[in-house]
Amino acid sequence: MRPARIHQHDHRPQWQLAHPLSALRMTARRSAPPRSDAPSGGAGIRRHFASVVPVLIIAAVAVLALAGGTGMSWLPLLAVGPALAAATSGPWGVLRIGALAVGLGAAIGVHAGTPDRELAIVLSALSAVTLASSLAGALRRRREQVLAQVRSVAEAAQHAFLKPVPATVGHFQAAVRYSAAAAEARIGGDLYALVPTPFGIRLIVGDVRGKGLPAVGVAALVLGVFREAAYDEPDLLDVVHRIERSLARNLGPDDFVTAVIAGYPDADRMELVNCGHAAPLLVQDSRVLPVEPARPAPPLGLRALADEAPSLQEVALADGNQLLFYTDGVTEARDHEREFYPLSERLAVHLSEDPSRTLAALHEDLLTHVGGELHDDAALLLLRRPCVGPAGAGGGAAADDVAAADDVAAADGVGEAVIG
Repeated sequence: MRPARIHQHDHRPQWQLAHPLSALRMTARRSAPPRSDAPSGGAGIRRHFASVVPVLIIAAVAVLALAGGTGMSWLPLLAVGPALAAATSGPWGVLRIGALAVGLGAAIGVHAGTPDRELAIVLSALSAVTLASSLAGALRRRREQVLAQVRSVAEAAQHAFLKPVPATVGHFQAAVRYSAAAAEARIGGDLYALVPTPFGIRLIVGDVRGKGLPAVGVAALVLGVFREAAYDEPDLLDVVHRIERSLARNLGPDDFVTAVIAGYPDADRMELVNCGHAAPLLVQDSRVLPVEPARPAPPLGLRALADEAPSLQEVALADGNQLLFYTDGVTEARDHEREFYPLSERLAVHLSEDPSRTLAALHEDLLTHVGGELHDDAALLLLRRPCVGPAGAGGGAAADDVAAADDVAAADGVGEAVIG
């Protein structure tokens, strides 16, 4: 067995990739899940406050006009109310704000003894601004509806190939956490898959260029080839070669994908093939160590431009060990001081025996680090080999779950149980 080379982790530039896939867009549209657009929490409070602001502005102008004794001078500022309402309310809401502004303007003008001609001009201007703002509000509402539909399509497209993760797969406890940088589309360019095969569990974690629906095409292509090859090829390197050949036929000369492909053929070792991707993190006895490739290889899709071919390395996994796969969107996330997110350090802090709990804590910590909004897609996939031992020693329940999962896999043969 060749031991893995362990080095200090360094940050690498992200390779990015874009490739359209119209058919997936159509499939997602047919299967888009229903969603609610009702605001909640802080968003609902902000929206309510924004709807009140135009009324407050009109009231302030009215007070200034009456208190200052120069009524006509302040009346044009009443147009600010309906103009601002167009950004927060629908067309009928704008009309109500406009009617309030016109009514107050007329009352103030009469009270101040404004000549009829001047008052008519001001009220006509207020009415015109109200109608224009109402039209703008209607157009904005229409764009919001279209955006909601696009978001629903994007979510369905993402779920079409990034599926929920079971808590136990084969010999491992597993968990995945994914965040897309394209918040309005809720879809990104990272990919992951985990499949039980006749040759053991195999997985892929990768990063494609770009965000949104164009990146989905390449991700779907890579995952489709991986899921098929993972069942057919006994050698993990042959799985990588299948993906490479498919990308060579379907991608442009400048397109590529960074990825780590892994397999677990035996009960004590994990095979890894790293194609230009961030090094996985191995957790042994509470120590977090990056598993750097023994020989760096180019990303998938760029082998024709480089002489280096992917190499296979083996990592010993004992009971209780964990292996974290991730994308550059995690380690390259910066805080307000432009400092990178220290994934190794934070993983050691949030480590637990439950992978889903560990990733949930890491995800919250990552959002806190960047201030609440990621600027790149980020994916985390954590595997943990449970401690097999007597019940009460931390391994009874986990061992039962592993045995049950193995029985299911044996009964299903090569039946697919994809979580990616």
